[in-house]
Amino acid sequence: MIADVHGAFYDGDDRLVHCAINLDTGANTRIASIDSGLDRARDRGEVLELYAHNPGVTVPLNKLAYVLAGARDRGLDFATYGDFARGSYASPGLALSFDDTSVDSWLALRPMLREYGARVTFFVSRYATLSEGDRAGLQTLAAEGHDVEAHSVRHYRAPEYVESHGLAAYLHDEVDPSIEVLRNDGFDVQAFAYPFGARTGEIDRAIGRRVPVIRSVAFTYTVTEDPCPR
Repeated sequence: MIADVHGAFYDGDDRLVHCAINLDTGANTRIASIDSGLDRARDRGEVLELYAHNPGVTVPLNKLAYVLAGARDRGLDFATYGDFARGSYASPGLALSFDDTSVDSWLALRPMLREYGARVTFFVSRYATLSEGDRAGLQTLAAEGHDVEAHSVRHYRAPEYVESHGLAAYLHDEVDPSIEVLRNDGFDVQAFAYPFGARTGEIDRAIGRRVPVIRSVAFTYTVTEDPCPR
């Protein structure tokens, strides 16, 4: 159950690495588990962190609507990762994020986000390959109060890239350009999300000198290695 995954709840401890739980269908996160997480956030005054990818494709729209309605009905505020970086969030709350490049689907989600008064974070990878229309769409999302943050250049697993090419190469090839290209287009980048949540403490410390917040992932089921710090 989500309520048992302590790393997916933020209590204001100024942690560098945050962890979110996947809502996509493939992650098999059940409604009862979602309810347990929303209840814990309300009852303990914490911020629950959840993420997905492509609304209507990897995660059903009715599941997202259920989460947003559940947050609203429990009196949870909506927080972005930029809010965490600036200390400008309220709790209890929900931090919902979306990863990768599904800009059209993110734009189509805007009426639902407005209906529930939700502000969310979009972690964008492969930004340099996006069309002008997609880049304009991200500007629209930012103008409406959502966060646009960095998610690497080519979406490689960080530890594997570092093992093969070195830490300096990962920062030079995947992290720094991902942050810089967004900032050059006017986005106030305050956070970086690891592809696949894959991370190490060494990489955390290096990226932490570039942005104040990093997002990894946590799991609600047993895995050999959970990337969420303990």
